[in-house]
Amino acid sequence: MAKPQPQAGDHLSSPDGGWGWVVVGALFMASALVFGLLRSLGVFFVEFVQYFDKSAQAVSWITSIAVAIQQLMSPVGTALCNAYGARPVVMTGGFLSGLGLVLASQATSLTHLYLTMGLITGSGWALVFAPTVASVLQYFTHRRSLAMALGFTGVGLSSFAFSPLFQLLVKLYAWRGALLILGGLSFNMMVCGALIRPLPAPKALEQIGIDKEKKKASFSSFFKRAFIYLELPLMGERAFLTYALAITLFNCGYFVPYVHLVAHSRHVGFSEYQAAFIISATGVTDLVGRVVSGWVSDLGRLRLLHVLSLWTGLTGLFMVLLPVGSVEGSYAGLLAISLVYGFCSGAMSPLVFSAVPEIVGMQRMLGALGLLQLIESFGGLLGAPLSGWLKDQTGSYMASFLVAGGFIMAGTLVLAALPNFWSCSPPPAPMKQSHSQDKSPECGLQYNAILSPSPSETQHRTGLTPPSQRSLQDLQNCQPDPQLSLLTTPTADDDTDHPKVL
Repeated sequence: MAKPQPQAGDHLSSPDGGWGWVVVGALFMASALVFGLLRSLGVFFVEFVQYFDKSAQAVSWITSIAVAIQQLMSPVGTALCNAYGARPVVMTGGFLSGLGLVLASQATSLTHLYLTMGLITGSGWALVFAPTVASVLQYFTHRRSLAMALGFTGVGLSSFAFSPLFQLLVKLYAWRGALLILGGLSFNMMVCGALIRPLPAPKALEQIGIDKEKKKASFSSFFKRAFIYLELPLMGERAFLTYALAITLFNCGYFVPYVHLVAHSRHVGFSEYQAAFIISATGVTDLVGRVVSGWVSDLGRLRLLHVLSLWTGLTGLFMVLLPVGSVEGSYAGLLAISLVYGFCSGAMSPLVFSAVPEIVGMQRMLGALGLLQLIESFGGLLGAPLSGWLKDQTGSYMASFLVAGGFIMAGTLVLAALPNFWSCSPPPAPMKQSHSQDKSPECGLQYNAILSPSPSETQHRTGLTPPSQRSLQDLQNCQPDPQLSLLTTPTADDDTDHPKVL
């Protein structure tokens, strides 16, 4: 079958560049306004404890609910991204993010903050983060790790700028006025969504997809397609479940310093601006760590999982040492350990996503990303409240940081249980194909879920060229593999005189 050609006027960006760098800029802004803001909410933690006269554990649930909802709803974000495209999904998420913070500025109780900052804003972050990451994957192949690292540098820069900015806003306008301003900033994520321009699918393939949709428009096919998009068969694979458990343990401890480090600094006697500056300085080294990590991982000198284990182990170690640095009121000691911790945690973050293809294969990356965030949400929901409870029981934050660092080091040990982890070379790419393997992750955003084959259509594919060996031209045009277009198989619901194209 001849390969359909794009219509006149369709412009296909080159892999690893073109408009993709604008999409990286959108990821930079989105990550800054999601995780940069999330990391700096510790400034409001002290204000909420004093204003509502509640325990540290109760106030910690605000951040934990927001983190958990952001990760719990990620599969919904990726599914909507496949169905409608990334642009409308991200713009909707940006609106919900700002709306939640604006409503939170009128809160009269912690329950109100749970529903606004936790539920509404967290849902908006879920619709922004995963689709924006997927959009970067759409434009990059060989330089994917570097593009992801550059996009995530927004987290480090915003951590440096937001913490003292929020402290100043709280001082000038109180916490209600500060949240109102943050809501206005979050609405800018709608602009980030508008910048996402999916590569156009050829018109001939779009028509094929529309015809298939008309045939499959039934109630049962809805669940079948949901099963396909979410990559639920991954839940039965040992490698994916082991990796998901490790990331969940990381998530139990990762956000604890960003929630309680400011409060710990104030508790040991440092001023509010000294405490805010620690988070800012940590954000700078976080930024450097992300860029270094992305560059080193693209060199391919060491296995990605080994590098990830190194950074996670160091992150857990220096998190345990954080309260030790402030012994006897040493601000310089606390600052030094925070700087090293920020570098290690920043280096760790992009590798968590970059290592997923080595676990499940590139063809299942999008579904695995959504499921991974869903599973790790339980760790995010547990971490901060547990550390707040430990502070209430012990009277200091030392036990909180010790337990949080222990979670991350335990996750490092779980990584070592992955199949072939101790091998010096990566194992062969997983050959098991999911039901949606007619198209690459990059194509998933462009086809908008119109070319998902049924389970019966994925049989008899042994011997095909692996996805990694497809030609550059196929990737540019986002076409199915040329070998797939030569295969036909009759199906029960089609006319036997007309074989169905895979």
